[in-house]
Amino acid sequence: MASQGENKWVYSFGAGKTEGRADMKNLLGGKGANLAEMANLGLPVPPGFTITTEVCTYFYANGKSYPPELKDQVAAALAAIEEAMGARFGDPANPLLVSVRSGARASMPGMMDTVLNLGLNDITAQGLAKRSGDSRFAFDSYRRFIQMYSNVVLDVDHHHFEDILENVKRDRNLTLDTELSADDWQTVIKGYKKVVEDELGRPFPQDPEEQLWGAIGAVFGSWMNARANTYRRLHDIPASWGTAVNVQSMVFGNMGDDCATGVAFTRNPSTGENAFYGEYLVNAQGEDVVAGIRTPQHLTIAGKQANHSDLPAMEEVMPEVFHQLDAVRLKLERHYRDMQDIEFTVQQGTLFMLQTRTGKRTAPAALRIAVDMATEGLIDRTEAVKRIDPASLDQLLHPTLDPKAERTVIAKGLPASPGAASGKVIFTADEAEAQAALGEAVILCRVETSPEDIHGMHAAQGILTTRGGMTSHAAVVARGMGRACVSGAGELRIDHKAKTIMVRNVTVKEGDLITIDGSTGEVMLGAVPTIQPELSGDFATLMGWADGLRRMKVRTNAETPLDARTARKFGAEGIGLCRTEHMFFDPARILAVREMILAEDEAGRRRALAKLEPFQKQDFVELFTIMAGLPVTIRLLDPPLHEFLPKTEEEMREVAEAAGTDLQRVEHRSLQLHETNPMLGHRGCRLGITFPEIYEMQARAIFSAAAEVAKGGNPVTPEIMIPLIATRKELDILKDVVDRAAKEVSAATGQELDYLVGTMIELPRAALRAGEIAETAEFFSFGTNDLTQTAFGISRDDSASFLPDYQRQGILEHDPFATLDADGVGELMKLGAERGRAVRPGLKLGICGEHGGDPASITICEAVGLDYVSCSPYRVPIARLAAAQAALASDTVKRD
Repeated sequence: MASQGENKWVYSFGAGKTEGRADMKNLLGGKGANLAEMANLGLPVPPGFTITTEVCTYFYANGKSYPPELKDQVAAALAAIEEAMGARFGDPANPLLVSVRSGARASMPGMMDTVLNLGLNDITAQGLAKRSGDSRFAFDSYRRFIQMYSNVVLDVDHHHFEDILENVKRDRNLTLDTELSADDWQTVIKGYKKVVEDELGRPFPQDPEEQLWGAIGAVFGSWMNARANTYRRLHDIPASWGTAVNVQSMVFGNMGDDCATGVAFTRNPSTGENAFYGEYLVNAQGEDVVAGIRTPQHLTIAGKQANHSDLPAMEEVMPEVFHQLDAVRLKLERHYRDMQDIEFTVQQGTLFMLQTRTGKRTAPAALRIAVDMATEGLIDRTEAVKRIDPASLDQLLHPTLDPKAERTVIAKGLPASPGAASGKVIFTADEAEAQAALGEAVILCRVETSPEDIHGMHAAQGILTTRGGMTSHAAVVARGMGRACVSGAGELRIDHKAKTIMVRNVTVKEGDLITIDGSTGEVMLGAVPTIQPELSGDFATLMGWADGLRRMKVRTNAETPLDARTARKFGAEGIGLCRTEHMFFDPARILAVREMILAEDEAGRRRALAKLEPFQKQDFVELFTIMAGLPVTIRLLDPPLHEFLPKTEEEMREVAEAAGTDLQRVEHRSLQLHETNPMLGHRGCRLGITFPEIYEMQARAIFSAAAEVAKGGNPVTPEIMIPLIATRKELDILKDVVDRAAKEVSAATGQELDYLVGTMIELPRAALRAGEIAETAEFFSFGTNDLTQTAFGISRDDSASFLPDYQRQGILEHDPFATLDADGVGELMKLGAERGRAVRPGLKLGICGEHGGDPASITICEAVGLDYVSCSPYRVPIARLAAAQAALASDTVKRD
C-alpha cells in the first residue's frame, strides 16, 4: 500500500486484509474504524478501503489538492477489492461497483454526501444486466447512480430527476418505483442524461476513474458545506477534524424479493428498551429506507404489532437472515458495550453489514440504556455516569402533555422523538429560524426533512413530517437534538404553495397553533396544556450514582419561592445567588423603590426603605423555610437605580403622586440617573458606599428573617454577598454596615446570628487583588457574566451582532457568555482562587454566573477547585451530572 518512507493515506478492510481498528477513529473516521472493527470480528463486511481524515486536512491546506502518493495508494487498494470480489472496476463484462461515503470521527447523520453504484456507465450497465441476469435491477442501479452522482458531484438539483421519474410512472399508470420495467428504467436513464447535458453543457461522465475521483472530491468538499458547518456548530465539532472517505464494494438490496436493505438499533433509541428495533425494505437500496419514498417495514413481529402495521416483518419474510442479523446485533453490543446503530443489506439471501456506530438516542433512552447496561454488568456505574451528555437532560426537565387535557386530534403519525411541543405552523426552515429569532414557538411542518433543513429544525420546538419512518432524517436528527417529532403522518396533505395542511375537512394555515406529541405520534389543533415531569426511575438512579461521584456541590440561582422549590425538586443543595433587585419589581413594592430613588435626602430614603423592609423580610423567610437549613447566598442590591424608574409619562405621574412631588421632578431625577455606560457606572457596592441605608435595610431584613425561621427550629446561616468589589476598602466599609445590622437584630430578638460576609469576584482587579480582599471576605462567588464582560470589554447585551463572525473566523471557539473562556476568564478565576486561599485557606469558592449550568464551564470550575456551582433551577440536574463527570475527568472523585 505505502512503500517505506511514504505517508500512509489509505487503509484497506475486509477480505482478510484489514489494516484498521476501532481505536483509530481519529484517523479513519467513525465509519472507517468501525468497518475495520466489524471485519476484524469476522462479520460479513464487503471489502473496501478508507482514505484518512489527514487527506481532508491536506486537501483544505493545499488548495483542494491531494498528497502525491494518494493516487497510487488508491489504485492498489482498489486492486485488492477487485481480487476479493472477482470483478474489475470498469470491466464491460464483469464490472466492480463501489459506494463512496463520508465518515467523520463524530457521527453526522445525513450531513455529508454519499454516492452509490459508482462505476456504472452505458457499457458496464449492460454488462451488469447480462452477468446478473436481471436487466431491471441493472438499469434501476444505473439511474440511481446518475441521479445521486449528478446531485452530489455535478450539483444538478434532484428535482429535475424526480420530475422525469414521476412523468414516466404517470405515463405507465404506475405508483411504485418497483413496478417499473427494465425498458422503463432505460427511458428514465435517457431523460436523466439529457438533464445533465442540458444543465452542464457536457454529457454525464462515462469514465469510472473520473467518476471515482469526482466522488472522492465531493465528499471532501461536503465537509465544508453549509449544512455540515451548521451541524458542527450546533454539536460543537471542530472543523479541523476533517472527514475520511470510505470506498466499499457494492452489495445490492435491489436485485429482487430475496434482497433487502435496512437500518436497525440494537435497543430502542426512543425508550431504551432492550429490544431489537429497526426497519427494512425488500428490493431496495439503503437510501430508500431513510428517504421516506416507500413505507418501511418493521424488523420484528413485536415492532410490527406495537405500531399496528399490516406490512410483514423481516422476522416473518426472511426468518433465517433475521436470526443471523439478531446474532450480529448481540455480538456488536457486547463488543462495543453500547447501543449500536447498524446498516445492512441482504443480497439474494446473504447478509452483509455496511455500518455500525454508537446509536443516537433520546435522553430517556440514554438513561435507561446506561442504567440497564450497568445492571446487566456490561459497564460499571462510573461508565454509566460518563455515558450521559449532561445537556441532554434538558429533554427530561420540561413539561409533557397533560393526559386529562382536552385535545382535538386531527392526525396520527409515528412517534419519532418523544416529548410534546406546541407552536405556530411554519413550512420552511428559513421561516422557522426567522420566527424563532422573534421569540415565537414554531412547529416545522414538511413533507420530509433533508439535511438542508438543519437550521430550521434546531430553531423549531417540534418537527412534523408527512413522509418517513422511525429512522428517517427527521426522526434521527430530532432525537439527537431533543426536539419532539412526529414523522410519517401520511393522512396530512401539505401544500407549500398555499401554505396549508389539509386532513379530511380540516385546513390548518401557516401561523395557526398546533401541538404534536412525539411519544404517541398525535397531531392536535391548538395548544394543549402540559404537566411537569416525574424525575424518578432511571433518572433518579443515575443521578444518585452521579451524586456519589462528584466533589462540587450544586446550588441554584433563585429569588422566588417557585424557583426555590423547583430547584430543590431537581436536587439543589442551597441557593448560590439570590438577586434581591428582582424582588423590587413587584407591583406592591416598585412605588416604594421609586420613592426611595426620588428622595431628596437620607431621611426621605429611609422612610421609603421602611416600607420595603417588611416585604424583603417575608421574601427571605420563605426562601430560608424552603431551603430548610441549606446555605443561601444573598446578593445585595446590584443594578443602577435608573433601571427602577418609570419609562412612560403615565407611570411618572403615578410615582410623582405617590412620592408627593411633581412630574417635572421625576423627569429631572430620571435624567440625573441616566448613565452612558451603566454596566461600568453607579451600581453594585458603589450604591452601598453612596447610600449605605439601602444595604443596611436589606441586611436587617435578612437577619430578622433568619431569626424568625430559627425560632421554628430551622437554623439559618445566610451568606451575604457584596457585589462589584474592586478594592478591599469597599468591602471593609460595607461589611461594617452588615455587622451593625446583625448586632441590632440580635439585640432586638435575643438570638445569636450565624452568618458570612463575602463578595462577588466580577472585576479583573478583584481577581488580581484577591489576597487582600480575602482578609475581609469569608467567601468568594465568581460572577462570571460580568467578569467576562469586563475581561473582554464586551457587552453581553450587544455582542450577538458580531460574536458569530468571531466564531466563524476562529478568533473565539465559543460564545464566551455561554461557555467560560478558559484562557482569560478561567485564568482570572484561578488567580483569584489561589490568592484568596493563600490568605484564608478555608475560603469558600463558588460561581453564580450562567456558566454554572454549562457542562464545559463546570469542567473549568472543577479544575479551579471551586466548592460549588450555582445555576438556574432547570439546569441543576445538568450541573449535578456535569460535576460528576468533571470529577471523574480530573480524578477528584468524592470518596466516602
